[in-house]
Amino acid sequence: MKAKISLTILTLCLMAYSSTAQNPAGIFDNTADVGPVRHAGSTAYDTETQVYQLSGSGANIWGAKDEFHYACKKLSGDFILRARGKLLGEGANPHRKFGWMVRTGLDTGAAMVCAAVHGDGLASIQFRRKAGGAVEEVISPVKMPDVIQLERRGQSFLLSLARFGDPFWTVEIPHFGFPEEMLAGLYICAHDPDVVETAEFDNVRIVIPAPTSLTPYRDYIGSRIELMDMENCRRKVIHTAPNSLQAPNWTPDDKYLLYNSEGLIYRLELATGKTEVLNTDFVNENNNDHVLSFDGKMLGISSSSGEEEYGSLIYTVTAEGGVPKRITPIGPSYLHGWSPDGQWLTYTAGRDGVYNIYKIPSDGSGPEVKLTDEPTLDDGPEYSPDGKYIYFNSARTGSMELWRMKPDGSGQEQLTDDDLQNWFPHLSPDGQWIVFLSYRPEVPAGDHPFYKHVYLRKMPAEGGRPRVIAYLYGGQGSINVPSWSPDGKRIAFVSNSK
Repeated sequence: MKAKISLTILTLCLMAYSSTAQNPAGIFDNTADVGPVRHAGSTAYDTETQVYQLSGSGANIWGAKDEFHYACKKLSGDFILRARGKLLGEGANPHRKFGWMVRTGLDTGAAMVCAAVHGDGLASIQFRRKAGGAVEEVISPVKMPDVIQLERRGQSFLLSLARFGDPFWTVEIPHFGFPEEMLAGLYICAHDPDVVETAEFDNVRIVIPAPTSLTPYRDYIGSRIELMDMENCRRKVIHTAPNSLQAPNWTPDDKYLLYNSEGLIYRLELATGKTEVLNTDFVNENNNDHVLSFDGKMLGISSSSGEEEYGSLIYTVTAEGGVPKRITPIGPSYLHGWSPDGQWLTYTAGRDGVYNIYKIPSDGSGPEVKLTDEPTLDDGPEYSPDGKYIYFNSARTGSMELWRMKPDGSGQEQLTDDDLQNWFPHLSPDGQWIVFLSYRPEVPAGDHPFYKHVYLRKMPAEGGRPRVIAYLYGGQGSINVPSWSPDGKRIAFVSNSK
């Protein structure tokens, strides 16, 4: 009988949500005040910047009664909620708070979990395991974080917090007996019933992760092509698809992104958002290792088309499409860079079961030249814009780190040395900066899988302390290729969600 009563209560809560759902904003289906607030809240969404502002009152989110403003939607199963947020103005109460919240309904005492960042810098995960029950709390050592992530994973909730630029601090709270379907969204609470406070959120993402049953390289989930402003690190989703899109190249004329999907190369027009297939004729099993020449006239592609005994081979074709020319005599060979003068292609290649870095004349007129000779994996070679160096990643020290060398393979030097696995260095057009992909330490050094929590990081081209510039769910295919805008003000990459 007790189980039936609980189910009935949950059903009534969700029916109440459905009947009151109104004022959708961005990705959220409903914006509403929860509890007996004295001043109505509001949610504003800017479609151009994809930024949200929530304003709300409310005495507190604590005990058996919550009062706050909420922008939410229904979610089922596992999910990841991520945003960068801040309170606006000086504020009236140091305990005003904002963040993500997951709850069983809009009732003031509903069971819930929330990521809370307070006006005085305190941050925590707060939770009420059953309706009307007491609120528990685990306080984070990170003070005044602005990157907030709340993840549901089975019966656990994981809070991850960071001050923008730093890696996440994470805590897991297990054993929640919550229903499959819940409400999830952003909130603001003034901690004063007579005051209205405002919080701003950018880089807002709701991610449905890949199921544990997914088979890599056979099964795929959806994709978002994103652009990020390198000055303020605000991101904008410009194209979505339910299948796998990978590795956007930015054309030097600033008109298109090139990416691969299901073996084909596509061209996305930035001004209109229209996409079209780029003709690569018989080469129709293209992977995410494709690179434009510095002048934008030629495209190098890696594909297994027609030469199955070798796996991936490298071809070149005009940037407008046509019949490709085969360049590498054998495979597997995976392209990563053109020399600035257009004379050389550099790539990683498996020879006798070991992957090292090679270069070859871009017209295929000469033999390949071996540049590294290590028993471990070397990958991701890309020329600096001045042609003085080839940057790459190597697992030779036991972890995957960034390196560089002169174009003849001499002078190899290590640039990173930390507990993350670092892949695919991409040089800014002025040669001053590197953007690269970093996996968490638990990912093996020689692996770059799909569908993981990853960082995009930036560091000086001469080496130095890396800084996180994007927190995302992705990995393989996110940023395998050069993807800076021609003016160096933006980058393009792919994130993933089911």
